[in-house]
Amino acid sequence: MGQPDLPLLIDRTSATPLAVQVADGLRGAATEGRLRGGDRLPSSRTLAAQLGVSRTVITAAYDQLHAEGWLSGRHGSGTYLTASPAAAPHSPASVTAEDPAADLLDLVPGTPCVAAIDRAAWRRAWRAAGDRIPAAHKNRAGEPDYCEVVAEHLLRHRGLGAGSETVVLATNGTGSAVSELASALLRPGDAVAVEEPGYLRAVGALRAAGIRVVPVPLDADGLRVDLIPPNVRAVYCTPAHQFPLGARLPATRRVALVDFARRTGALVIEDDYDGELRYDTAPLPLLATLAPDVVIHLGTTSKILSTTLGVGWLVATPEIANAVVAQREWIGTHPAPAGQRVLVELARHGDLARHLRRLRREMPPRRALLVDELRAHGLDVSGDDAGSHVTVPLPTAAHEQRAVAAARTHGVLLDGLARHHSGPPREFGIPLGYATLPPADLATAARIAADCIASA
Repeated sequence: MGQPDLPLLIDRTSATPLAVQVADGLRGAATEGRLRGGDRLPSSRTLAAQLGVSRTVITAAYDQLHAEGWLSGRHGSGTYLTASPAAAPHSPASVTAEDPAADLLDLVPGTPCVAAIDRAAWRRAWRAAGDRIPAAHKNRAGEPDYCEVVAEHLLRHRGLGAGSETVVLATNGTGSAVSELASALLRPGDAVAVEEPGYLRAVGALRAAGIRVVPVPLDADGLRVDLIPPNVRAVYCTPAHQFPLGARLPATRRVALVDFARRTGALVIEDDYDGELRYDTAPLPLLATLAPDVVIHLGTTSKILSTTLGVGWLVATPEIANAVVAQREWIGTHPAPAGQRVLVELARHGDLARHLRRLRREMPPRRALLVDELRAHGLDVSGDDAGSHVTVPLPTAAHEQRAVAAARTHGVLLDGLARHHSGPPREFGIPLGYATLPPADLATAARIAADCIASA
């Protein structure tokens, strides 16, 4: 279909925000039949020029209509009106062919600081990895030299020695590893305790395997170990820097969690989220260091380097590692070798260690910029002693929604805590990432975000 005429009226004297007027106009045109399912809408830039408004106004309106299900994207083709609103709204982080969120300054946590990557070292590693002769056979456990590099990295940077008690396997990332563990070690209907709120990709991987997810509340110190039901088969947690609240599980609770696992026969899946990024505090012992017999340790390169590599690691007992490899053999999967080989080349010449040092220098000024702006607006901030995001608590869902909506209208993309619950939301607030934006953009986004959160 062609692009329809959009007779939208903008009233600049109205108290109704311009983005709301645009969204209401498009919604009304669809309801009245002036727009039909499949009609292609103008790009945000084109419509902004037609209406004489900023592009931010149009992207905010499109984003709202995407969330309500009125709009959809087609790869390379633009934005289209759906036949009717979708039953379930899109995630705020969903990406379409012309994603309105792509025009916003992004403070959503979970993306790495790619600015810290030495581009020359990065190119050199990819060239060296490409020069290697392709393997004739699939290595289900991962490339041997990659597993050696990971073992050395964990020993030097995380204090975890992989010896006779444990085995290092390559993975395709944390979500993939959780899915493999669920299939290899658990049965449909088994219960697994998860942090609430927590990392929903891990929750989704468990549920996709038929696992019954049991949400466990958090407090300022992280997972409430005393509230974990005794009948769970496993506990999934992010003790280094809890996602999304940012707590670091203290030593006493780490010991209590290990005691719980040994007492009940449960396994602990330790996702070392943000584990390499620590600032003002001493390191805490990994759960896998305390109890390699009951803890499965997961890590990834996606936060310290780039999601481009698509590789991670799993450290577990030989019995668990063998079960995972057997599962891969059964279904014919294996970790992709390309990213593994790039990491090996980065480590071979010392570029990986230099990158981690550079990353630890790069992150504290970014953190200070964001935290200082938030506190200057009288906002409480938690989770700022580690990782690459902080969290501002808010009292209700309405406060959270107002902050997110207001920031969007001013060109900043924020996330909310409510959507990170696997059950009914009980924590509200705004987690803010500071790894991605250049410092100048981060300063602008921090000021806008602080204004919007404080006003909410």
